[in-house]
Amino acid sequence: MPGLERRLKAELSGEVQFDRFSRGRYATDASHYQIMPVGVVAPRTIEEAERAIGLARAEGVSVLARGGGTSQAGQTVGEALVVDCSKYLTRILDLDLKGARCTVEPGIVLDDLNRQLKPHGLWFPVDISTSSRATIGGMAGNNSCGGRSMRYGTMRDNVIAIEAVLADGTLAHFGRIGGSLNDVPAPLRPLAKDLLAIGAREADEVAARFPKVQRRVGGYNLDALVPGKSDINLAHLLVGSEGTLGFSTRIELKLSPLLGRRAVGACHFGSFREAMEATRHIVHLLPIAVELIDRTMIELAGEIPIFRPTL
Repeated sequence: MPGLERRLKAELSGEVQFDRFSRGRYATDASHYQIMPVGVVAPRTIEEAERAIGLARAEGVSVLARGGGTSQAGQTVGEALVVDCSKYLTRILDLDLKGARCTVEPGIVLDDLNRQLKPHGLWFPVDISTSSRATIGGMAGNNSCGGRSMRYGTMRDNVIAIEAVLADGTLAHFGRIGGSLNDVPAPLRPLAKDLLAIGAREADEVAARFPKVQRRVGGYNLDALVPGKSDINLAHLLVGSEGTLGFSTRIELKLSPLLGRRAVGACHFGSFREAMEATRHIVHLLPIAVELIDRTMIELAGEIPIFRPTL
């Protein structure tokens, strides 16, 4: 799309790439899917990202936000204008040490965030295996979980608010609302009214059909809108939405104190069922994490020379 490319290059100082090689690099992620994007933009500021989205909208082109590309289900590939947040949109915008919260741009990598928080005795505890490259924006879009979610919860439990650009260009603040829509910022009020109406209309269906599990990634978090809850947070609808409802520009996070002394306990069971039966008692002790290694995993590890037991 030469028209879109020309306009982006004329109005943005960030990187604009429409050549086949660059698009090919963004045609895949950690999944096996491959879809060539229309083009790629790496904006230097949030304002440039908003401008790129506006130009894409004017040209009738879809927009796809991308972070570290660690998704394993193809969420970051598509025939769209890819907005790469991971290169420049990586700042901590605000840090409230007393309140244990911070606001970040979507492209900051989890490990980088925690390195900057460590001197203050804080960390962001959604501790995922791809922490060296996964971005906070992508983690929010995916409702990432991590090995310590039993203690700290998922992204949904640790996101306080999100500012996002909607499809029509509106910049809206998604956060906690009280008992009245007057608490909702004016630009978001009509949309919030519609969303809460959906929550009220589908409350019985949500109660009957949404699985009662700690982490659910099978669809939108409509249960966040169910009336009668003491705390409705509209940001929780964006978490897990895979970037389909808005482009996150600022994400406010709940932080936790750094872990102190830790210990590892190993329990051996004669069967998988016995291990599962014991787990329901172990979780009442509030462990940081519980991991299961079955016989198959032990045998596979034994095939690696460094892990092979010696007599």
